Amino acid sequence: MIAYPELHLTRYLHGPGPSDCDPRVLQALANPAVGHLDPDFLKIMADVQRLLRLVWQTENELTLPISGTGTAGMETAIANLVEPRDPVLVCVAGYFGERLVEMATRYGGDVARLDCGWGEVFDASQVADELHRRPAKLVAIVQAETSTGALQPIAEISKAVHEAGALLLVDAVTSLGGVSVGVDDNDIDAAYSCTQKCLSAPSGLSPFTFGPRAVEKLRNRKEKVRSFYLDLNLLQQYWEVPHVYHHTAPINMIFALHEALRLIEQESLAARITRHLTNAERLWEGLGELGLAMHVPLEHRLPSLTTVRVPEGIDEGAVRKRLLQDYKIEIGAGLGALKGKVWRVGLMGYASAPDRVSMLLDALKHVTVTA
Repeated sequence: MIAYPELHLTRYLHGPGPSDCDPRVLQALANPAVGHLDPDFLKIMADVQRLLRLVWQTENELTLPISGTGTAGMETAIANLVEPRDPVLVCVAGYFGERLVEMATRYGGDVARLDCGWGEVFDASQVADELHRRPAKLVAIVQAETSTGALQPIAEISKAVHEAGALLLVDAVTSLGGVSVGVDDNDIDAAYSCTQKCLSAPSGLSPFTFGPRAVEKLRNRKEKVRSFYLDLNLLQQYWEVPHVYHHTAPINMIFALHEALRLIEQESLAARITRHLTNAERLWEGLGELGLAMHVPLEHRLPSLTTVRVPEGIDEGAVRKRLLQDYKIEIGAGLGALKGKVWRVGLMGYASAPDRVSMLLDALKHVTVTA
């Protein structure tokens, strides 16, 4: 018999995710489980939907958490919105744009891609020109690209998409709860995120919202959604009265998400967004003083995740290893086209705090000098 050792790890999570959980969230996670149709649990489910609408900044009725990580949210959106031979345009500016292309292709979409450099953003005119050249039913874009730290101008792109008669799908995995998504104000048709980044809950759920046009597309599909587990027609029946069984919900994860969302309501979404930007600005200033350059220009920089260029002659892996061993700090390596070229430094949710910025800068000062 193999005994599983208890973990007593101290880590400061400042990579691209997961982020540190608020202690109140961990306490909620540890509550005893109840039945997935328990009357008190159904009340919590309803409040989770209310709070998700607050964080998404939407009135969308079809707003709920998908049982699964952010990738499950991505696949839910594609599975429900893309039918075979549907023309789809994916704006690719990093690793997760590539993943959207892969998923839309697997679900039979006629997929075209519009590319820009990793760390750059799209101009709405580029999207408009591409849609004029090749119309699409769905346009998908990552608002806050986790691989690059760039923040896309969603409001302008949304106008171009809808003028062309398409639906807009937005990946908000690294923005929800740290950057304004503004689903209603930005006329976003569908969006998904995850729990382990700016919401500061454990990984395992994907907050999700579908607007009226996306719901209309869902209701008028020519064939059933190919995924039973991710079929929103079925999932919605569980989340709404009379709560028809679909699958056993991850009870304790929903406890945790509920508490994470309550924390946002108590702080206020506006104050939380300001906090993320203020602490990011402290980090950017301090990194500059250390002689470290950011990969993304200031006007397009994502407050929740910063890509820092690795100086010439520095072993980027050795720096990350020393930060973890000597300071218990985790930062991320570059992905895809940026592999070996940048570090990815997260300041998300609970971990977006002045003392954390100071700790990061002090550790980087010692490690990069001696690396």
